[in-house]
Amino acid sequence: MKKIIILCLTIAIPFATFAQAPIHCLIKTELGDIAIELYPAKAPVTVANFMRYVDKNSYNGSSFFRVCTPANEATRKVKIQVIQGGNVPANQSLDSIKMETTQYTGLLHKNGTLSMARGGPNSATSEFFICIGNQPALDYGGARNPDGQGFAAFGKVTAGMDVVKKIQAQKDTAQYLIKPVKIYGISRTE
Repeated sequence: MKKIIILCLTIAIPFATFAQAPIHCLIKTELGDIAIELYPAKAPVTVANFMRYVDKNSYNGSSFFRVCTPANEATRKVKIQVIQGGNVPANQSLDSIKMETTQYTGLLHKNGTLSMARGGPNSATSEFFICIGNQPALDYGGARNPDGQGFAAFGKVTAGMDVVKKIQAQKDTAQYLIKPVKIYGISRTE
């Protein structure tokens, strides 16, 4: 009697590995394009939230509307440099999300970091900002926000920091741009 041995080879590549790869997108603005890379493996809730707005084309026609510069931050105790955008119409705003702090994700507010704007903890919706220079005051335990929770970093600029700086250089009144810089759209690039 012959024995038949069946050999099964299993390649252990979990499905989640593919879902966790960085996501690449392009922010098209009237001053030029900004290429970004998002990190769903480190900030899954925040990236999923951002991509819901991207996939619904909610950012089309929004703008970069607020800038923090050395000049307009002069009187603040804790100074930062960022540009803020992603103001979508109220009827396209989704529920706020749980905040993934930098203590949780390990993603720090370095030059080019993308992060979610917020009021209180767990209040972020569509608005995001891009750091210009390293901004440790925005990390968990940083002094920019009185609650010490910081902000939820979730990606970085891979090309187009010159555009980010052009946006920051636009004229503002008390941090709000006199003429917001239009975001034509944000789309996946892969």
